Parts: sequence; C-alpha cells; structure tokens
Amino acid sequence: MMQPKHFLWKVEGQVGVVTLNRPEKKNPLTFESYAELRDLFSSLNAEKQVRCVVIAGAGGNFCSGGDVHEIIGPLTKMAMPQLLEFTRMTGDLVKAMRRCPQPIVAAVEGVCAGAGAMIALASDVRYAAPSAKTAFLFVRVGLAGADMGACTLLPRAIGQGRASELLYTGRSFDAAEGLAWGFFNRVEPDVLRAAMDTAREIAAGPAFAHAMTKTMLHQEWNAGLDEAIEMEAQAQAVCMQTKDFRRAYEAFAAKKKPAFEGD
Repeated sequence: MMQPKHFLWKVEGQVGVVTLNRPEKKNPLTFESYAELRDLFSSLNAEKQVRCVVIAGAGGNFCSGGDVHEIIGPLTKMAMPQLLEFTRMTGDLVKAMRRCPQPIVAAVEGVCAGAGAMIALASDVRYAAPSAKTAFLFVRVGLAGADMGACTLLPRAIGQGRASELLYTGRSFDAAEGLAWGFFNRVEPDVLRAAMDTAREIAAGPAFAHAMTKTMLHQEWNAGLDEAIEMEAQAQAVCMQTKDFRRAYEAFAAKKKPAFEGD
C-alpha cells in the first residue's frame, strides 16, 4: 500500500482509516491531496487485508473543501485544458471511492463543505457529530452546483427538491437536518468511535459479498427493474459459490456464529 504524504493513513485490524490532517485550516484539499486520495482509493482494489474504510478529519472538522489559496486562486489563472484536467481529477476521486470494493464510512464533525461534502456523499455510510455543518457551497464561489457528481449523487441521497435547494443556495445544514433528510445515517457524540464500530462490524462480514453489494448498488442506478433483478440473480449465484456462504450455512446448522474469511 502507498503511504500518502498529504493525509494520514493507517490500518487497524481490517479497517483502513483516512484522516484529513490540516487541522489549522479545517482540513482543506490541495491539488496533491486530491490526487493522493484518488490513488489511495484506486489502490484498494488490490488490497485484501482492508475490508472497510473510515474517513475522518483531524481537529474537530471534517474538510473545508478546496483550499482557497492553493486551489481556487491558481484555478482563476488556468486555461481550459488545465481546468478540465483538474475537474476530471476531482471527479476521479469520487469514481475511485465508488469503485473500490470496501464500504466507506464517513465520520463527519464540524465543517464539511464543498469537496469535503462530496467526499462524505461519496461514502457508503455517513455518521455525524452534533457539531457537523455541511454545505455544498460551490455557488458561493460563483460555480455550478454540478461538481464531482453532486447533481446525480445528492438527489439520490435526499431527493430532488432538497438537493436543488442546497445546490442553488449553498447554505449549510446541521446534523439534525441532515439526519431528518437522510443525508446522515446517525448522529453520534463520539462520531469516530461509532464509525469505527460500524466499520469493524462490516469488516467482520463476508468481504466478497459486501464488495458485490457495493458493485450492484453502483451498477443498478440506471437499470430497469427487470434488468436489475437479473443482474442480482447472477451476482447472488456467484456469491453462492463462495466458501463464506458454506461457512454461514455450517455455522447456522451448528448454532454458532459464522467466522467469515472473505473467500
């Protein structure tokens, strides 16, 4: 596994932990950290030890988005080819998060804005601390709400009308509103601990089957019901060939808890 320079990465048991680590600036992203995050999530396709990933921020905030001076300033001086290279790279981060086989749990506290909100949204599960303030604030810097897949991911998470309001106004919402709208799964005072507990629970499950679930959640977005049911029939038949499926049956027959090994 790569060892990134622009954020922290560690593996605890079967859980990989990404910590955005510029707390003095509320953990903004730079050109380099965008690229390293993209590369890390891409590399997880070949990582067998890590079965779930938690992403969090240091110092009481999640991520304040693109660094004003290190990203937004330079972007105002770039020509179209360079701008498109950058916007495609940020989108590639979201694609890498959706394509890696490991479920991703976001532990959100404090500021979660712009690209930071998109990283949370691209995660599979989102937990919030009571302090969380989330904003898709692209419009506030003169840009469209269409950034890193926001116009497709956000309506699917919270509905078209709610997503439209947030993307047009750029306003922030707190943890309670995010929970009520379905953006957050839970609000937890110790959000990192809650995220780690869930990640460990997921990691203890059947890794191959979890990867299949994540793949199907992604692939079935644009499928009709008949196509989706056939896709799931094939996916489930593949899972029924795994050793974990047999382990689960044998444990059930013996009235024991199955110990999944991911094969």
